[in-house]
Amino acid sequence: MTQNARDIRRRINSVKSTAQITKAMEMVAAAKLRRVQEAVQLSKPYLAKMQEMLSAISQSARWVKHPLLAQRPVRRSGYLVITTDRGLAGAYNANVIRAALQEFRKKDKSTYTIYAVGRRGRDFFNRQGFPVGGEVTGLSDSPTYASIRSLAEQVVEAYGKEEFDELYFVYNEFINAVTQRPLVKKVLPLAAMKEEGEKVVRGGQELTVSRPTQYLFERDAESVFSRLLPRYAETLVYQAVLDAKASEHGARMTSMGSATDNATEMIAKLTLVLNRARQAAITTQIVEVVGGAEALK
Repeated sequence: MTQNARDIRRRINSVKSTAQITKAMEMVAAAKLRRVQEAVQLSKPYLAKMQEMLSAISQSARWVKHPLLAQRPVRRSGYLVITTDRGLAGAYNANVIRAALQEFRKKDKSTYTIYAVGRRGRDFFNRQGFPVGGEVTGLSDSPTYASIRSLAEQVVEAYGKEEFDELYFVYNEFINAVTQRPLVKKVLPLAAMKEEGEKVVRGGQELTVSRPTQYLFERDAESVFSRLLPRYAETLVYQAVLDAKASEHGARMTSMGSATDNATEMIAKLTLVLNRARQAAITTQIVEVVGGAEALK
């Protein structure tokens, strides 16, 4: 069926409006991505200094023990699953949920607890009847430590009380603005501190232990260690949320960029169809004029 030129123009204008929206969303996501990347870079020195202090304490007082370091027989697991509150981010949420479900299929529902960050994941797990032990929704596009502290404290405290014996993070790891990789990594229990120069993995990040600074303790090493180690675990939660946010903005930027490109391609095709329709209309009019002229002879 031949389309009316007016309908085609109306559709072209509609697609152009959509392209303007997706282009704006792409630019906004790019700006938000830069801010989150800056926050990640600024938080790294804090995490490194905390690692250094923990290493120094463990080297000066090897007898120090803490529940977060304890290796226990695994009877129950905890999963911190980080998704988004909003959509329009391509397959971002689907990839995270799929990675989590692959882990959950290996276990009975009574043997794990889910801590959900993001409305999309929380709603999915609640609808499917999965055990959700805690949640955080409504995070800003540049989350602060204060916004996730309550959940981080809840998770760390639950591990200390032996409510579960291991903790995993499930989220999209930020590789670059185009690539985000679903990641399942074990965070708790924290590995024992290592000697100077050795490689140590903390929350999925490989760090080199430098020569520990000599610290003077106001009370004793055990008290400082007991206060510092939970804060370190909470910081790992914050780092994972920042990483996931960077991945979200990167995924949304890529998705909106693809939508803009598709809209531009559609506009070109519709413009071609419109030109053909106009040519057909002009040809018809010429034929009618010529026919009328012939009839008058």
